[in-house]
Amino acid sequence: MLHICVTRDDDYFPDCEEDPNRITRSIRADGSLTARFTNLPSGGYAVSIVHDENSNDRLDRFAGIPREGIGFSRNPRFTFGPPAFSAARFTLSNGEGRQDIRMRYFL
Repeated sequence: MLHICVTRDDDYFPDCEEDPNRITRSIRADGSLTARFTNLPSGGYAVSIVHDENSNDRLDRFAGIPREGIGFSRNPRFTFGPPAFSAARFTLSNGEGRQDIRMRYFL
């Protein structure tokens, strides 16, 4: 499964579990995928994706390194830990915006 989270609040990025205004989707990981979010107000957003390969509803890690795929809007570079919200933030205006997110696998 791919777990997708969209947030506007940097305090809840990247997992956004506690964000009361988050928008989430879980979709089957079957190749190249498209997830569509409609009726979002204009503003700044960041997207995070976890490829939950074993369907345990969490990101598995080994020594702090993700064992499953992760991806972020704007495909920012990052090394230790997730990217900052500002690096993944994009602006949605008039309900239009598209993000092509590349999944990264480390282990």
